[in-house]
Amino acid sequence: MERQIGSVAVVGAGVVGASVALALAREGHAVRLIDRAEPGTGGASFGNAGHIATELVEPLPSPALLTSFWRELYALGGPLDIRLGHVGAFLPWALRFRRAAYRQKLHTPMLAPLVRAGADTIERWLSAIGRSDLLKRSGHYEIWLDERAAERAKSQAAAMTALEIRTENAEPEIVETARRLANASAAAGLWFPDCAHVLDPLEVVRAFVTAAIEHGATFEKATVNAMHVRGEGVELATDVGTIRADRVVICAGAWSAPLLTPFGLKVPLEAARGSHVEIPGAAALVDAPVLYSNEKIVATPMTGRLRATSYMEFAGADAPPDPSKGRRLRERLKKLGFDCPADGPMWTGSRPVLPDYLPGIGRVPGAPIYYSIGHQHVGLTIATPTAELLTDIMAGRRAAREFDLQRF
Repeated sequence: MERQIGSVAVVGAGVVGASVALALAREGHAVRLIDRAEPGTGGASFGNAGHIATELVEPLPSPALLTSFWRELYALGGPLDIRLGHVGAFLPWALRFRRAAYRQKLHTPMLAPLVRAGADTIERWLSAIGRSDLLKRSGHYEIWLDERAAERAKSQAAAMTALEIRTENAEPEIVETARRLANASAAAGLWFPDCAHVLDPLEVVRAFVTAAIEHGATFEKATVNAMHVRGEGVELATDVGTIRADRVVICAGAWSAPLLTPFGLKVPLEAARGSHVEIPGAAALVDAPVLYSNEKIVATPMTGRLRATSYMEFAGADAPPDPSKGRRLRERLKKLGFDCPADGPMWTGSRPVLPDYLPGIGRVPGAPIYYSIGHQHVGLTIATPTAELLTDIMAGRRAAREFDLQRF
């Protein structure tokens, strides 16, 4: 066990919290990782696509999206669903999103370094703890299946070149197989060689937590209801009693805002919910994630199964799942040529999203409370880079105020 240089309670044991716990434990802090559920099971980390998406360097809000988003609505066959009962709560976030759209060019250079570092950083971390088996560096594919496929692929390649993202034309046999299985009239595809994927997102979280414990950290299952600064430390009021620490890091995903807003911060988090279905034993088109662009489905080969993910649903973090989404996803997988049963389980989870699609990383003014939240659709991709960033901030090695929540 390393020399312990101060106690830190990390609230939230998804991939972001587990990464923070490991980074701090390696530096000698006495880390106490706390979550209401077992590590990796209580939020989006359990069910993500497993894609290390080093191509997603641009925040989502853009002027073009403001004029075209309606085409993506669930009612019109798209992945975007804003439940009627949630519109009132969603509107203030949407207005901030609109303002952020006109700052995309400013925000991209802020987000891009974290995203670009994602594959190399998680590879280095997994190698250091002896779990390189969980990662594959085979890139990912994007495939279009319609008469305009070649045109769309060419346009996407040009857009990626402008962002300094490497692409190559997908192998003809892969594209033709996708076309034939989907019975499409035409097809085209791109390969993104610098991306990666993990074989089981939950196992990545567990591996990081195990490594943190080997460095002296502990895990406690508890629900944190409130925090109070006491002297030079913090008391956490939980359902199992009071927990004290010199410092606290909030990594509670879509449930982070109630813990931070009492300290005067504005935390405009929304839960952008995604869903997945799995096909046990299914053969993947290729040993890499495939984005079927027309269908807005990512299909990722994982240990013993294929996981297919889709949707961006705004309904509140704790709203019940919508069974129709699982049925539609299965129907579309069947049309793409997968041997997917019509019925079966569906997982739904909440991605924590701030309206400018930048993470929230920083410190509560005047309090020994830090946060790493709002990792949007790239939580797995930037979990390790942001853990290194936060650790540097806490050690005084970097100021890094570009992600501070005081921007709101």
